[in-house]
Amino acid sequence: MSASRRTANPVLVPERLWRELELRHTDTVDLLTNDHLARRRRGEPHPVADFLFTYYRTSVAAVRRWHPGPGLILENAHLTERVEWRHYERASLHGRSGLIVNPSSVLSRCGSRITRAREIVDATASRPGATGCFGLHEWAMLYGTTDDDARHRQVPLRVSHARIDQVVDNSRLRCTHFDALRFFTEAAVPLNQDVLTRVGQARNEQPACLHAGMDLYSHVAAMEAGAPGELLVDTLVAAFDAREVDMRSSPYDLSAWGLEPIPVETPEGRAAFVAHQRGWIRRTQALRARYLDAVRTLESSSASRLAGAEK
Repeated sequence: MSASRRTANPVLVPERLWRELELRHTDTVDLLTNDHLARRRRGEPHPVADFLFTYYRTSVAAVRRWHPGPGLILENAHLTERVEWRHYERASLHGRSGLIVNPSSVLSRCGSRITRAREIVDATASRPGATGCFGLHEWAMLYGTTDDDARHRQVPLRVSHARIDQVVDNSRLRCTHFDALRFFTEAAVPLNQDVLTRVGQARNEQPACLHAGMDLYSHVAAMEAGAPGELLVDTLVAAFDAREVDMRSSPYDLSAWGLEPIPVETPEGRAAFVAHQRGWIRRTQALRARYLDAVRTLESSSASRLAGAEK
């Protein structure tokens, strides 16, 4: 059920159908996150998977909650624990009752975050992808460091600190993502070809960037019940995939976690990274279109609801 198919008039979803969609959603999320939760219970960190639930400050419990997005009445959902969930209200159609997402409630709580994210995503979607950064942001985060001040001390390096510095010195840093650049070492920041700021983020983001694509997961999660569950899962899967490539192209040795490096310090590794970026552009531009459509649906549903209330 895509957001683009919905109209201002609510549609009732039979209980059997929405239960199936909910189960499919939770099963998918569990497959993606059960290992992460098991490691967390054991106190065992993971340099790839943990990032999505620490840096983005999202929770597995929140992601497991399937939402249909606005405009759909979930039959008999008022008889379930969903009645206690934020942003839902009672609704009826043709004598059958259930719960529907209240888009005005979502916008009241999340509107400022959605507005900011939509500005960035819309601008990013309008640009061609700029390949050629070769994922060197992780190298720039280690530039000029020693073993004593490396960021991920629990993860060994696959190259020496001298080699890291050499690769950065002999490359052109072309990072376009402010939230990556702000973790560069002080010595590496002036080496980037562009000066990046938080205020100018919408002017600099571009769709070949791994982190700009990963951020889509955070943007969708920030919509809470206003985002269709299918979109949330698809952006989460994409974020997992991007984070893996992100770390495989870093100077870290991830062999203990079964991950082979993408050696971007070599011509072959750079070619492999660019090939991934080209596929990433296609994948994330489709996700951006779906995100922007979901935001439009949320806003138009809220406007229609308010207009109806004023009659």
